[in-house]
Amino acid sequence: MSTQRLSRRTVLRGLGTALALPWLDAMAPAANIAKGKSVKAAAKRMAFFYVPNGVNMADWTPSEVGTNFTLPEVLKVLEPYKSDTLVISGLAQDGAFAHGDGGGDHARSLACFLTGRHPLKTDGANIRAGVSVDQVAAQQIGHLTRLPSLELGCDRGAQSGNCDSGYSCAYSSNISWRSETTPMAKEVNPRQVFERLFSNNDPNETPASRAKRDRYRKSILDFVAEDADVLKRRLGQTDRRKLDEYLTAVRELEVRIGKASELGLASASGFSKPQGVPQDFKEHIRLMFDLLAIAFQGDVTRIATFMYANEGSNKSYSFIGVPEGHHDLSHHSGNDEKKQKIKQINKFHMEQFVYFLAKLKATREGEGTLLDHSMILYGSGISDGNSHSHKDLPIVLVGKGGGSIPTGRHVKLESQTPLNNLFLSMLDRIGAPADQLGDSTGRLMGL
Repeated sequence: MSTQRLSRRTVLRGLGTALALPWLDAMAPAANIAKGKSVKAAAKRMAFFYVPNGVNMADWTPSEVGTNFTLPEVLKVLEPYKSDTLVISGLAQDGAFAHGDGGGDHARSLACFLTGRHPLKTDGANIRAGVSVDQVAAQQIGHLTRLPSLELGCDRGAQSGNCDSGYSCAYSSNISWRSETTPMAKEVNPRQVFERLFSNNDPNETPASRAKRDRYRKSILDFVAEDADVLKRRLGQTDRRKLDEYLTAVRELEVRIGKASELGLASASGFSKPQGVPQDFKEHIRLMFDLLAIAFQGDVTRIATFMYANEGSNKSYSFIGVPEGHHDLSHHSGNDEKKQKIKQINKFHMEQFVYFLAKLKATREGEGTLLDHSMILYGSGISDGNSHSHKDLPIVLVGKGGGSIPTGRHVKLESQTPLNNLFLSMLDRIGAPADQLGDSTGRLMGL
């Protein structure tokens, strides 16, 4: 073990580059090492994953309550992480209901999901929702990391115009809101996310370093190689191995993003995607998840959101044998064939989520893992897509929140319990308490 201590904020630097490091034993307080105490990482992470158009609830909701429950078909892939998981039934977002505003459930469900506020019905510039839970946290603890928060997705989406029965496209495209009138646009290009994570935030230097990498076909690791060699000489054997594994993961991610950029990116319609965006939807999702896992591991940010697609998305899933549009299928009218196809889409989304969980679970940090120190919420602002219901929402929470959440349970709450009560409880655990969020009535008891 190294006898030299490192700051948690240590980075490797090069031209336009600031490569954050994973947790190393050398970052433990010297007093702990001297007393033979275990290494603990206090930082907690929080992320929100959103799927559009609801889910097939019959294949989502466990029959049993408590610790002795069976995961239904859509959640079955969570079995290896069952002891890390809370399935929570009975939560609602009342602000997503019409309340006299008529149609527009898809726009309302997304705009309300993390804010708990009924959005103003407008397709003009006077949009108004509420501050989302991720940004409540970012405003309080975002200064502790280089990026206060990270907003990711796979569909860009319009920021103006009418996208849903008189509601602005901004409501259907954004899950994160910095203020009542300011949504946080998500980044969908893996290459742009990579540059953001590993640049030194100098707007003049970053394009220059990227151009130099492209010109000489250099890796970002080439720019920090000298710094890395110096650091390795200060580390013990275990930390050197951890650092090598981390740098290898960064390099492999960089190569995958580069391949996506080099492929013929013209879509079937003849239009080109931005350089760095894979045509393969599964690969696109997994690149974004790998980037988020690296961001959490390097403590670049502790707060994130991810949208599989914009709300109301009619994406085809022909690559899993479902050529019909997702939104069209969600209006199944009880048709068993359509419901089976919705279930296939639901399972695909969940399988990708488990890919991300596996990354966190496999990453050791102090006494536990990244997953142990995280709260990862997955869900939708619609339960059954056919009825556009916003109560009894499909919600799972994975991760122990630094040991503060007893997991491995199906918790059934009183129907129409505000989802925002759960968010208040999560904010407490990440160190960003709030008195109120949307229509919250208090902390979620029994969490």
